[in-house]
Amino acid sequence: MNLPNFDELPIKPEHPPRSAWGVFGEDDEIGMLNLLTPERVAAAATLVKTGEVFPMSWELEKPHPPLFNRSALRHTIHRRRQNVFDDIYNDFNTQSSSQWDGLRHYGHRQHGFYNGVTEEQIANPANSINGIHNWARRGIAGRGVLIDFRRFADAHGIEYSPGVRYGITPEQLLAAAAWQGVKFQTGDILLLRVGWIEWYDSLTEEQQIALTQPGGMQIAGLTQGEDSLRFLWDNHFAAVCSDNPSFEANPFPKEDEALHDTIIGLWGMPIGEMFTLDALATACASDKRYECFFTAAPLNKLGGVASPPNAMAIR
Repeated sequence: MNLPNFDELPIKPEHPPRSAWGVFGEDDEIGMLNLLTPERVAAAATLVKTGEVFPMSWELEKPHPPLFNRSALRHTIHRRRQNVFDDIYNDFNTQSSSQWDGLRHYGHRQHGFYNGVTEEQIANPANSINGIHNWARRGIAGRGVLIDFRRFADAHGIEYSPGVRYGITPEQLLAAAAWQGVKFQTGDILLLRVGWIEWYDSLTEEQQIALTQPGGMQIAGLTQGEDSLRFLWDNHFAAVCSDNPSFEANPFPKEDEALHDTIIGLWGMPIGEMFTLDALATACASDKRYECFFTAAPLNKLGGVASPPNAMAIR
């Protein structure tokens, strides 16, 4: 399809500024995943050369304690009879570890949720609109493209800590892509490595606990602003993911300037957070191939807000 560019949004004057509402139909509940056409999936499958598989889900027990006041998973082994067991998950917040942010997770503060869905609709237990089940029943597969900003920064004398707020600019991402020899294509799944999980695993238990305290969390990620939004939309990514807990730099400059408002609420673009990318990055650096066949299977929960990613890169 002939997609509008950033300056052509919205496609109807009654829709909110910068929104992609109606681009895929007035009743669409899938968002930018519509770009993962059979032709693009088939082309992405040809990227498999070595058969190496890189799962992207972090341990469900990490980070510990969970960030942003989320509950910790409780796991119980239940004996049914001799030599037969089930397991039971309690207090399972689907966003305490690696996660997809679904279309019910984050709405625009002024305009609400993707394609005009309201907060009242989301809060209604009888209404499953924009639920994660739509992604699960469709499936997610396509071309994954890794931008290893951590390695790029190290090679170019850019100093930052993944655990201190640092705004990565679109210009820096484009420079990193050029350094890697990557050209973006419509429908790509962007995988941004800032080194956050590697950094987190290097902390002491006391330092990890300190991150959960008021004011204790800072994150290096994509900077806020129109230039970042233009970069994301005009490259027409199907989804964006990172190894940090927010994809964008955190804390936000102002609460109403979060990229999440637009990316999820106005565009219907999935955001993946705390994806494990270190092993994939090492493999990509070794043979200079930064593209892969990407697959993910979110939880098929009717009306679900979010999900562990269950994502893999296959090279």
